[in-house]
Amino acid sequence: MRPVESWAWWLLVAVLLCAPVVHTALLEFVMFGIGAGAAALTAGLGGGVVLQFVVFLATTLALLLLVRPITRRQRRQAASVRHGIEALKGAEAVVLERVDEHDGRIKLRGEVWSARALAAGQTFEPGEKVSVAEIDGATAVVL
Repeated sequence: MRPVESWAWWLLVAVLLCAPVVHTALLEFVMFGIGAGAAALTAGLGGGVVLQFVVFLATTLALLLLVRPITRRQRRQAASVRHGIEALKGAEAVVLERVDEHDGRIKLRGEVWSARALAAGQTFEPGEKVSVAEIDGATAVVL
């Protein structure tokens, strides 16, 4: 293979390896694609086939060993962030209107919510601070 042809093949491999990221979000494909891009650069600069494969393997392995742990850690951290009503559980709120086992009003993170006490017979008076135990529809269940 002439060097001009070999860099084009490596560039094609790089594009094909990066394409699945659009559908799978697996960044490992990008790491292989970058390795193929480095091999294409090596071929374009006149490096032999063996050197091209060495550069491809070395670049890919370096990225997998150095970058992959960072991306996995960030994925885990992003997964641990609570969203929606899950983020409201355990939040502190202020009672606006008397809350009992049937109804009431609280101010939760700047919004007024309907609320009810978790335990039967439990009441909270205006001004008291309560904790959200769960969200039931559009009602905060507090304790």
